[in-house]
Amino acid sequence: MAVIEAALPTLPLAPGVYRMLDAKGDALYVGKAHSLRKRVTSYTQVSRLSERLRRMVFETRSLEIVTTASEAEALLLEANFIKRLRPRFNIVLRDDKSYPWLLITDDHPYPQIAKHRGERRKGASYYGPFASAWSVNQTITALQRVFLLRSCRDTVFDSRTRPCLLFQIKRCSAPCVDRISKDDYAALVREAKEFLSGGTPSIQKRLAAEMEHAAAHLEFERAAALRDRIRGLTHVQGTDRVNLDGVGDADVVALHQAAGQSCVQVFFFRGGRNNGNRPYFLNHAKQDQTAEEVMGTFLTQLYDDLPPPPLVLLSHTPPEAALIAEALTIKAGRRVELHRPQRGEKKEAIDHAATNAREALERRLAEGTAQAQLLDGVATLFGLSTPPERIEIYDNSHIQGANPYGVMVVAGPMGFMKQAYRKFSIKTAAGNDDFAMMREVFDRRFGRALREDPSRESDAWPDLVLIDGGAGQLSAAQAVMAELGVEDIPLVAVAKGPDRDAGREWFHMAGREPIQLPPRDPVLYYLQRLRDEAHRFAISTHRAGRSKTLTKSELDDVPGVGTAIKRRLLNHFGSARGVRQAGLADLEACPGIGPAAARRIHDHFHPGATVAPRAGTG
Repeated sequence: MAVIEAALPTLPLAPGVYRMLDAKGDALYVGKAHSLRKRVTSYTQVSRLSERLRRMVFETRSLEIVTTASEAEALLLEANFIKRLRPRFNIVLRDDKSYPWLLITDDHPYPQIAKHRGERRKGASYYGPFASAWSVNQTITALQRVFLLRSCRDTVFDSRTRPCLLFQIKRCSAPCVDRISKDDYAALVREAKEFLSGGTPSIQKRLAAEMEHAAAHLEFERAAALRDRIRGLTHVQGTDRVNLDGVGDADVVALHQAAGQSCVQVFFFRGGRNNGNRPYFLNHAKQDQTAEEVMGTFLTQLYDDLPPPPLVLLSHTPPEAALIAEALTIKAGRRVELHRPQRGEKKEAIDHAATNAREALERRLAEGTAQAQLLDGVATLFGLSTPPERIEIYDNSHIQGANPYGVMVVAGPMGFMKQAYRKFSIKTAAGNDDFAMMREVFDRRFGRALREDPSRESDAWPDLVLIDGGAGQLSAAQAVMAELGVEDIPLVAVAKGPDRDAGREWFHMAGREPIQLPPRDPVLYYLQRLRDEAHRFAISTHRAGRSKTLTKSELDDVPGVGTAIKRRLLNHFGSARGVRQAGLADLEACPGIGPAAARRIHDHFHPGATVAPRAGTG
């Protein structure tokens, strides 16, 4: 309270965003205000605050503000802070997955269609977002069948000498080997873009007219090909379970609450097509917030890193609907409307989304109940005083000591917590020494945790640690924990049984004889699942690291040589070895490589070498 009262005289009456911080500097709460001073003053009236806000005020040790030009801009900034800082007392949309988009390249004579995640680049057209990778892959397959666009990379395209299998199954027009002219392929690209923008009826009419014309002129093979494309287009139109006729770009957002939890289901419509749906589960400390309040907070966070469509259909109208619409309009650069339909096709779409939200939340609650029973069994098995809230599982992966990695997988009452997974590239352990690798992983994980949180008050500390291995790995981990002074965290090593058979695992704990569980024990299945997830993550991490090493080129270390120059060098000399052995004159003769770049590349591979001047240069 004293911190807030001391800050009040310096707060402006302007709109902006305020952040309540705890003793460690972590954000407790982020809020926006039309008047910062008036809004923050309300926190000094303790009797009017809820128990949640009283706890937040009690833990506040500092206050930070950012002023904005308007309340709408403050709303956008608040959403950005909440998603980035994840304050404990805010409703937080915990979704770390990026949205996939469909990409059609524009900087190639024969454009490619592909799936894309991440930052956009110039020279391409983007369509989306899509709810999942599955949704965008289905759309790409449909576009290949209807418009016969290539999906291969440019390097594969340039090296083809005969059509690939996609041409044989009529999902590509084989522009790589000139089975279609550049103008005809460009026409297919225009039609695909028109389809993605919602122009399906006009395309279908045009294809039907071309088919009739071909049949009338006895071009039966071409007529049959056009017939197949029309069938594919009709199939695409008929596969959507939910459609909104007359609506180009829109999102359908429906919310369901139960047992103090919220689930929001979002259907993405672009160009009149259903691009799939995705459930979002919200984490909020306050259990009695209304569906309308939750909806308002969700919308601002959803569109923090996603361009809002012109129309957003809602199951609940948020309290500040006009302000949210204004903020999204600012973000989109055009008008964005929030609408809660009461009848008709749009209302049916909302009802369908709400049903999906309810079923997804019911499944999650049912899984949570089963998970709670399993965690009770784990606590009983290993003698824990309470069911574990956070279980960490560790494993290593390498090939005879090469490319070694250690990983940490985290699980809790709601299943695997993938945002908490960690990778450790082994740096000090030499050779094929699993024990040394485990010691390094534990030293780095818990040594850093002690430096960041010496009082061990945060929820980032495990209640149980599982190690994939036997007594040796357990001893290595115990030695590190003893050196760090962290000896109250239960450690369990999970060793495979004879012949490495699943179901015959031995569980090793300090001061206890190794134990086994009955082959069909549900707790055994649960522990196997935890161990297998750590093993899967370790293998995938090791493979990714090994692939990166295998694909690394000598040219990667040459200063000033980017992707474009590297491609020109490899195309001209055939390999990195050819570039390394090339003389200065040969490098200068490479198309697209200037004298300065050629000398820089030559000096990198031949440091200290003297080069005779060319004739005429003195």
